Amino acid sequence: MARSPFGYFKTSSEIIRLSVMLYILFPLSLRNVEDLLHERGIEVSHETVRY
Repeated sequence: MARSPFGYFKTSSEIIRLSVMLYILFPLSLRNVEDLLHERGIEVSHETVRY
């Protein structure tokens, strides 16, 4: 069975994928992505998106 590329992170893989999608599709900084998700009740660090 293949190992998950998100196993290192404490944040769920769905949240990481959403964060990366927002960062790539829209002209947002990592901190803007963090703030956008925080407004929706999702706590994720900009460092998690950066990794």
